[in-house]
Amino acid sequence: MFKGGMASMLQKAKQMQEDMKTAQQEIKLISCQGIAASGAVKVTLSGQYQTTSIEIDDSLLDDKNLLEDLITTAYNDASAQVKEISDEKLRSATDGINLPF
Repeated sequence: MFKGGMASMLQKAKQMQEDMKTAQQEIKLISCQGIAASGAVKVTLSGQYQTTSIEIDDSLLDDKNLLEDLITTAYNDASAQVKEISDEKLRSATDGINLPF
């Protein structure tokens, strides 16, 4: 009985490892767009938190401080989306087991 239980546990661990690899590959492919000021500033991040684009409405180019704040807000919005999606994919891959990622 113990032998069968151990084999089953090893099988589950192997499956979890494969699921983690799949989840990590999927995370690399995601793209999230953060928005500030009703779309006047947009920042797009990859699943690896790399900025892939920034769009700024021309009307904001005269106010440096406001623009800096809006870029920060849009980046943080996109970053939160990446984290949420990544956490969900990893949680699914580990069947809800909290592992230190």
